[in-house]
Amino acid sequence: MLYLVGLGLGDAKDITVKGLEAVRRCRRVYLEAYTSVLTVGKDALEEFYGKELILADREMVEQEADSLLKEADVCDVAFLVVGDPFGATTHSDLVLRAVKLGIPYKVIHNASIMNAVGCCGLQLYSFGETVSIVFWTDTWKPESFFDKIEKNRQSGMHTLCLLDIKVKEQSLENLMKGRKIYEPPRYMTVNQAAEQLLAIIQNRRLQGEKTETTENTICVGLARVGAPDEKIASGTLQQMSSVELGGPLHSLIVTGTMHPLELEMLKLFSVDSSSFENNACQRTT
Repeated sequence: MLYLVGLGLGDAKDITVKGLEAVRRCRRVYLEAYTSVLTVGKDALEEFYGKELILADREMVEQEADSLLKEADVCDVAFLVVGDPFGATTHSDLVLRAVKLGIPYKVIHNASIMNAVGCCGLQLYSFGETVSIVFWTDTWKPESFFDKIEKNRQSGMHTLCLLDIKVKEQSLENLMKGRKIYEPPRYMTVNQAAEQLLAIIQNRRLQGEKTETTENTICVGLARVGAPDEKIASGTLQQMSSVELGGPLHSLIVTGTMHPLELEMLKLFSVDSSSFENNACQRTT
């Protein structure tokens, strides 16, 4: 049996009882280590689970999945995912590979950022398409995610922005020369995401375009959701570019039309109540 086990969002104890029972009876346990991170390291997980964990990076999961599934037809193998197992498309690919090999599988769900964002008070059914904001480089500055935010705004929907994670990435030079030298991990902050959005808005204005999203659009910054030091801040997009939320992982919400109850909840986390009042009330129903 292949078990895909969600670990939740906080620390080792966020695993479900069902998930922990599955992990403890498995011969091999892999920890997916590239789409998200917990607030504790591998050692803390091993101590609590009572099992040695094998780190599974993107290369292993996407290119060497057969080795991960080896003998899963005759013994139990677990694949641990921060959040929920189906938060990333590569995990669906793993299931399809298992089925093709005749290996039965079981999914044990857990909380993910996709539903935990409700902690800020915005209603989950008022969210539109989720987007990913990637790190820009000097030569690559995609804006496609902004068009999706605009589409959501036009429909009055909120947008959850998942922020880029760079783990075990190679520089272009090392990649071209085939050197297995990896860059230090990088995690996009709410500040960096806001700065990129502000740059896009400015670019669109220079092209004579009027955007639904502006510097004064109310946004929500979230950090380490589900952890004891979780932090939430609400304010304008401009304010999000300078708010201090601490270490990773960060997420950003660009609001759409807000119900008065949603607005009252966001006030609990406002970085500046006066500017929040002036701007937020313009998009309530």
